[in-house]
Amino acid sequence: MPSPIRVLACGLAILVSVPPAFAQQDVIASIRVQGNTLTPDAEIIRASGLSEGEAFSDELLVAAADRLRAAGRFESVDVLKRYASIADPTQVLILIRVNEGPIRVVAGVLPGQTPHVVRRSKLNLMVVPILDAEDGYGLTFGAQLALAGNSSTGSRVVFPLSWGGDKRAGAEFQKEFASPLAPRVTAGAFVQRRTHPFFHGDADRTRVQARTEWKLFGSMRAGTEIAWQKATLLGRTDTTRSVGADVVVDTRRDLMLPRNAVYARLGIDRLNFAAGLVPATSVTPSDSRSVTRTDVEADGYLGLYHGSVLALRVLRQDASRSMPPFFKSILGGSDNLRGFRAGTAVGDTLAAGSAEIRIPLSSPLNLGTFGTSVFIDVGTAYDKGQRFRERDLKRGVGAGVWATAALFRISLMVAHGIGAGTRVHFGAGLTF
Repeated sequence: MPSPIRVLACGLAILVSVPPAFAQQDVIASIRVQGNTLTPDAEIIRASGLSEGEAFSDELLVAAADRLRAAGRFESVDVLKRYASIADPTQVLILIRVNEGPIRVVAGVLPGQTPHVVRRSKLNLMVVPILDAEDGYGLTFGAQLALAGNSSTGSRVVFPLSWGGDKRAGAEFQKEFASPLAPRVTAGAFVQRRTHPFFHGDADRTRVQARTEWKLFGSMRAGTEIAWQKATLLGRTDTTRSVGADVVVDTRRDLMLPRNAVYARLGIDRLNFAAGLVPATSVTPSDSRSVTRTDVEADGYLGLYHGSVLALRVLRQDASRSMPPFFKSILGGSDNLRGFRAGTAVGDTLAAGSAEIRIPLSSPLNLGTFGTSVFIDVGTAYDKGQRFRERDLKRGVGAGVWATAALFRISLMVAHGIGAGTRVHFGAGLTF
């Protein structure tokens, strides 16, 4: 009878001598696909060259990933090994992850047509119409093009192109960062032509600027800006370099009917003119080309009965020195003094205020809001050397209707300028 040691030795010899073909082999038990929207699962599996039931190897994974990348239909591809069964580690599950890039859902054009998904261009070109009617300048129309690229980058390039009352062409780069402490950055250039409502001549300018904006806390934000500009009006051309900063507090949730809210803005700009300004004896010649300009606005909104709102506004724009015609503040029109035409007066300093009751006539549940307003406006504009208390305030009273929705705004106001007659002020525009 053989000894136990001899039996054990023979068993080990038999195990060692078993050919590799009889050893257990990993097998692809299942194939799954994730991340696809446009391409069906079966098409992706077929393109990978994998099939259930075939022997698995690491080289097979690499080859499958190479085939899918070579197809040129995906921004990224990962082919991963997983286990289909805890009890049997030879059963392998293959996970194919793909990224098809930016896509969008297109609604059916014809009745009964189902929505379908299409791939966006890599440039991700977006087109937004420009349609705006501004008191004193007329109708402006055109389009704004934007190249957004991959939506995950947080950057885009915008090209505004408009004609009519505001002729403008330009390009602007915009960048937003993921960190809440990082600013929003914009930089660009544009050319513009408008008919000045007071001087009735072409006001042309070319401007290059860069701006950063920070969200400080709550409803407060701040911004800084540097710019170079060349402006022409009445045959005079002024070239300036400027640096500025502004702070805004805005607690409004609804721009037309904010209840118990405030909006306040303080802006300060330092302008350095390449050509001398109007001479002044109060400063030295070395400082005669620099001007500090301030822009202060404060609005308050108080909720009244049945959704009505009392809106109060004060505005003051001022320059430390006498300004060239292009840079003077403009009084009149729906912007600051209804009942008077836009361009009623210009000045180095502008002061205006208004009180308005806005009454909604539509249900708050409607997608759009329709309402009416009654108001009184006051304002004046004057040059350096004059004083506010020496000026006569112009007054306008009136009423009108307005409507706002997600994509548009429109207003029609009839106002009587005391001592100046009655005017109709119309404004409209698309908002996005």
